[in-house]
Amino acid sequence: MTGNNSVQTSGCRLTEKTVTTSTAAPRRTILLLLTALSVLPVNIYLPALPNIAATFQADFALVNLSIAGYAIINAVTEIVAGAMSDRYGRRPVALIAVSIFIVASMGCALAPNIGIFLLFRVMQASIAACFCVALVVIKETGGEGQAVNRIGYAAMGWAIAPMLGPSLGGVLDEAFGWRAIFVALALLGAAILAISMRELKETAGHASRPRGNYLASYRQLLSSPRFWAYTLCMACSTATLYIFLGGASLAVGPLLGGSSARLGLFMGMVPAGFILGSYLAARSTGRSLSITLVIARVSTCMGLLLGLTLSISGVTHILAFFGPCMFIGIGNGLTFPAANLGVMSVRANLAGTAAGLAAAMSIAGGALIASIAGLFLREAGAIPTLFAMLLTSASLALLAALSAAFIDGRTAPGAPHGEPAETRRGGRGLLSEGGRW
Repeated sequence: MTGNNSVQTSGCRLTEKTVTTSTAAPRRTILLLLTALSVLPVNIYLPALPNIAATFQADFALVNLSIAGYAIINAVTEIVAGAMSDRYGRRPVALIAVSIFIVASMGCALAPNIGIFLLFRVMQASIAACFCVALVVIKETGGEGQAVNRIGYAAMGWAIAPMLGPSLGGVLDEAFGWRAIFVALALLGAAILAISMRELKETAGHASRPRGNYLASYRQLLSSPRFWAYTLCMACSTATLYIFLGGASLAVGPLLGGSSARLGLFMGMVPAGFILGSYLAARSTGRSLSITLVIARVSTCMGLLLGLTLSISGVTHILAFFGPCMFIGIGNGLTFPAANLGVMSVRANLAGTAAGLAAAMSIAGGALIASIAGLFLREAGAIPTLFAMLLTSASLALLAALSAAFIDGRTAPGAPHGEPAETRRGGRGLLSEGGRW
C-alpha cells in the first residue's frame, strides 16, 4: 500500500510541478481582488440594516437573518467549491462564482420585498468560492518558494476589505440609499470578472484531478492527523478573534464611557495587527510551516498572558487591554498562510477540497468555541475573565500547532513510520530545494 501511494504521489508531484512551471502565475492584483471580494459583502451593508428594514416594513430580526443565512451558505460554498475546483478546474469555478455574485447583488438592489432580498442575499455567498480558489492558485503557480509570500500579501487584502467595508457601506447608504451598496458590489464584481477572464488561467492539471465521489475525497482528508492539526489550529485561532469581537465592548465599555466611536477606533488595532502579521509572514524565510505556526501561537499567548497579568494587577488603562489584544491579530496574520498551506499540502490532488473544508471547519469551530466562552462573559468590566477566555482559546491553538510540528517531524522524509508518502512533504513545509521559502 505504501509503495502504491509513493508511486501515485510521485506522479502527482510531477504533474503539480509541470503545471506550476508551464502556467504563468496571475498577477498579484487579481488574487488580492478575489480574496478581498470574498469577504467584503459580509459586513459592507451592516450600517444600512435599519434602512433596509424600514424600506420593506419588515421586523429588524427578520432582516437580520441575512447575516446568519449568508454565513451558513458561505460555509457550505467553501466546502463544495473547493472540491469542485479540484475536479473541474480553478478558473471555471471562480468565474461562475463571480457571475452568480453579480446577479445576486443586482437582485438585492432591485428586490421588491424582504423575501426576494433574503434569497438574493444568500446567493451572494457564492463569492466565498473565490477564497479557496485564490489560495490554491497561489500554491500551484507561485512555486514552493513563493507560496507563503503571496498568501501573506493576499491575507493583507483579506483583512483590509472588512475593515473598510462598513465605512464604505455607510457612505453609500447615506448619500444614495442602501440599494447603492449592492449596485456598487455588482459593478465591482463585473470589473473583477472582466479582469479574471483575462488574467486567471487554469492551474489544475487533468492528470492530477481526483477520481471517485466527493465523500471519498473528504474521507481521505479527515483521516489525516496532519490535516486535523492544521485545521484545529486555524479554528482555535479564529475562536480567539471571535471571543475578542464578542466580548470587547462588554468588558471595556465602562472604560470608554460608552463611546462607540472610540471603541471602534481601538478595536481596529487587532485587524491592524493581522495586517502586520501577514506582512511578516510574507517576508519570512527558511522556516517550516509548523514552526511558523508555533512561533505565531506563542506570540499570541505571551501577549494575552501579559494582558491577563495587567488586568489582575488592577491596571485599567485602555491600552493595557488593547495593546496585548493586538497580538491576536499578529498571531493570526502569521498563522493564516502557514496553516492554509499546511492543509493544502496534505494531498496534492485535493488542495482545493482541503482549503474549502478547512475554511468551513475553522469558521464553524471558531464560532462554537466563542459561543461557549460567551457563557462566561456576562458582566460589564470583566476584563480578567475575557483575557482568561482568550488565553484558553489561544492555548488550544498552540497545542494544535505543537501537534502539527510533532506530526511533521515524525512524517519527514526518511522517517521510519508515519503517514502515507503524500503527507511527508510536511517535515519542511513547502520549502524549496534551496531550503528557503
